[in-house]
Amino acid sequence: MFFPTNIKYLRNRKKLSQAALAKELELTRTSLAGYEKNIQPPFRVLIRFAEYFDMSVDAILRYNLKALSEFQLSQIEQGFDIDITGKKLRLLTISVNDEGDENIEVVPIKAQAGYTNGFGDLEYIESLDKFSIPFLPKDKTYRTFQIQGDSMLPVPEGTWVTCSYIQDWENIKDATPCVIVTKDEGIVFKLVYNQLDTKQNFQLVSTNRLYKPYELHIKEVLEIWQFETYNKFDIDS
Repeated sequence: MFFPTNIKYLRNRKKLSQAALAKELELTRTSLAGYEKNIQPPFRVLIRFAEYFDMSVDAILRYNLKALSEFQLSQIEQGFDIDITGKKLRLLTISVNDEGDENIEVVPIKAQAGYTNGFGDLEYIESLDKFSIPFLPKDKTYRTFQIQGDSMLPVPEGTWVTCSYIQDWENIKDATPCVIVTKDEGIVFKLVYNQLDTKQNFQLVSTNRLYKPYELHIKEVLEIWQFETYNKFDIDS
């Protein structure tokens, strides 16, 4: 693992002092100095470093960035190292019940802004409401998201969609309905068209044709969940 030397190298490459970078990342200078001396950071801090330097967690941990050319570094910063097959480091934080079975965590609209920042934090995931659906196969990991807006009619706003986690993005078939967790747009529910081979992005299409399709680069994608079933009920009540 090259994390300590990589963050020091990337900091110097941006001509930042430890104090300046720590302020950018909302860390203490002492914490940053510790990470540069091989103290292991929590996963949420790893994500913070990766997002700040425009790199995947895998790249910032496993590549010796000092040994790469400026061109290779620019390729990584443009997202060309992103693992679309799930064979590299892509961690999914889950919770389990007393019997050791995975829960289905519930992400309501009011929690979605927090989810994009805390999806890798075990304490945050454990704080979400949970339930189970007995008829779903147990060989998948599920999560339930509440849908905003009317872009995916006939699934109305406020509906709870239960989805299964997609590890390998490469095999997503065109027109697959998915919940996509993004860095900047939050959580969206769309039909996904796979353009990884040609453009390193997905085209996202709404079933409501009042909304125009748009493209999302894989650098902006945090998680993808494939639609399985939905319910129109009020969990809060």
